[in-house]
Amino acid sequence: MKILAFDTCLDKMYVVLRSEEKILSSKVVQNTESKYHSAFLISTIRDVLKQNNVLPEELDAIGINIGPGSFTGIRACTTVARVMAQQLNIKAVGVSSLEILSKLSKNNPLVALDARKNKAYLWCDNEIKGAVDLEEVQRIIQNGQYDVVTDDRLQKIIGGTSYQQNDYPLGEILSEIVMDKLKNKGGNWAELMPMYIQPPPMG
Repeated sequence: MKILAFDTCLDKMYVVLRSEEKILSSKVVQNTESKYHSAFLISTIRDVLKQNNVLPEELDAIGINIGPGSFTGIRACTTVARVMAQQLNIKAVGVSSLEILSKLSKNNPLVALDARKNKAYLWCDNEIKGAVDLEEVQRIIQNGQYDVVTDDRLQKIIGGTSYQQNDYPLGEILSEIVMDKLKNKGGNWAELMPMYIQPPPMG
């Protein structure tokens, strides 16, 4: 089984090509001064497939990050995945960025990402809790034995480990989660939707 996994929701773009347990290719693209990284998604996918002599028709499934994260990135990721999966008639699986980041800890992870307006997108106790007030997030941390994973901004407020400060293999982690979800018979591309825990900005 060949899986193409990609993520444009977080601060870097990840594109991974996987064959069962083997990672065939893993690319990371950062923002440039003139362009947001999602602008390079299609060309990076094309390069990854070409470098591995894999035709799009040879893919069995697509996996993506559906958010929360950059609204532009969520839209780009979901749109490309749906179009490709529909055209190729293959499965597509969406995974939240919170679940992906939870895999950075093996010991009771709590993931909190900046949601602005004094809120955090929260994952704990193995589920998404939504956009939660920072005071409540701090109370939960103080009352539990959590391993906190967060971003640079919230790390200054709630502590923990910022995923932005190390080169974690997030694309590879995404591909592993996708493979597990496919084993549970998921993957209808028509059900692939962006995860907007809070409404996108207007205008």
